[in-house]
Amino acid sequence: MVALGGLAAAVLHWSDATLAADPAALARVDTELFAGKLDQARAVGQDGKPIPLLVQDGRLTPQTRLTPGEQISLSVVVRRPGWLGWAIGHERRLQLTVRTPVAQLNEQWLTVPAGSPVQVSFDRAVSAVGYGTRDHLQRQTLDRAQSLVSLGDRGAAGTLHVAAAARPWERLGQAVTVGWFPPASSTVVLAKPAPGASITPTTPLRLTFSVPVADLFGSARPRLSPHTPGHWHRKDSHTLVFLPSAFGAGLGKELRLALPRPVAVVKPSGAAAHTIRQLEWNVRPASILRLQQLLAQAGYLPLDWTPKGRDVAHTARAEAEASVDAPKGQFEWRYPNTPAELRALWIAGVPNTITRGAVMMFQDAHGLAVDGYAGPDVWHALLADAIAGKRLDTGYSYVYVHRNVPQSLTLWHNGHIVVSSPGNTGVPAAPTQLGTFPVFEHIPIGTMSGTNPDGTRYNDPGIQYISYFNGGDAIHAFNRASFGTPQSLGCVELPLATAAEVWPYTPIGTLVTIEN
Repeated sequence: MVALGGLAAAVLHWSDATLAADPAALARVDTELFAGKLDQARAVGQDGKPIPLLVQDGRLTPQTRLTPGEQISLSVVVRRPGWLGWAIGHERRLQLTVRTPVAQLNEQWLTVPAGSPVQVSFDRAVSAVGYGTRDHLQRQTLDRAQSLVSLGDRGAAGTLHVAAAARPWERLGQAVTVGWFPPASSTVVLAKPAPGASITPTTPLRLTFSVPVADLFGSARPRLSPHTPGHWHRKDSHTLVFLPSAFGAGLGKELRLALPRPVAVVKPSGAAAHTIRQLEWNVRPASILRLQQLLAQAGYLPLDWTPKGRDVAHTARAEAEASVDAPKGQFEWRYPNTPAELRALWIAGVPNTITRGAVMMFQDAHGLAVDGYAGPDVWHALLADAIAGKRLDTGYSYVYVHRNVPQSLTLWHNGHIVVSSPGNTGVPAAPTQLGTFPVFEHIPIGTMSGTNPDGTRYNDPGIQYISYFNGGDAIHAFNRASFGTPQSLGCVELPLATAAEVWPYTPIGTLVTIEN
């Protein structure tokens, strides 16, 4: 009886099974001599979905990648031998909850001598690392698990997003910014874009310092000039980012950043430069092609513009970006019978008289100083109109004058000849200059004065329907016995009734061509 009792106790002792965490696999099942064999193993994630397992030598290894720190519920069934099952049960069920391991960086901000590789260390051995941008990490599986990992030669200074997986069957963990700087006697700053670079109006300015921002500046922040709408955001303890808002920095301007304290900027050679307190960038100038696209969409050109693909989004940021990097598209004449003289003036992407006249008309319509130059005020108003979808509804007019006898004026508007009339141009001693000119002053009645060819002065009050287009030359009404021959001092004279009909169609910016 004693012997049988001892044998029974030994059998019970050697028929146990355990389920525990494993340093390589997710878990491990250990069975004693008489415990039987593993019959079933099941793993469920914290989302309730089953996780396929590879069972080998008692180790339970996931066959799909798990997230570091994820809670996993495990259950296994060990089936005992038949001769033992009748006494203590045919199955042994075991359960275990584990969390997948998480590897943490020991240090994010590093000092790396010139020519040395960037090395990162973790609080535990890792089997894989990923590095690159936050949205695109390049995964590298290591030959063996290790806690110190080299990222290779990365230049004198820089930042990377780094993530790690403690186990080969894990996904990469949360990416963390790692920055490295050359040894220096003062605080080093890494600026992106690099100082002196060409930037767009809405380019974020990223400053990463070798010491914490709070220790360096306290609550003070760098100042931009000219003033640029936007705000500073502390990305992490060492990084400040300026995010432009609205239309961002001024087009074609030099953007200067004054720092509360001097810092050293890393040179291309890898050495830290002498300390400075100001960084500078060049904002790209506005695109003449985009100016023409916007003027066409707003109805100030005799052409329409159609984008290739999706149009620019009607947001301040998108329009500001497009202002320096014009999207692709196609211009088409709005009217099939556009005069040949007007067509000859157009070149896409190049400053021309049609564009200058359109800018002047836009300036006048928006209460801006009329000079034909698309400065900051013009661009701001153009982009605001583009976002709002505003379009000129008065149509497009064009005037061309034949200087050969019989002299005549033709007014073309929206694809139709509205007026064709005899007119007078300048006498041989004061000819009307050939060329195309935009109307720059448009008044219903005024006094015209100047110098006659013989040197005497003239002063004619009460001249009606005046549209100045070239110096003192204007289209206007004048009382003459006949029209169609050179009689003026450079102006284009019309009968009163004809001038009254033409004048409403010649606002500021209207093009007037004088030809033989």
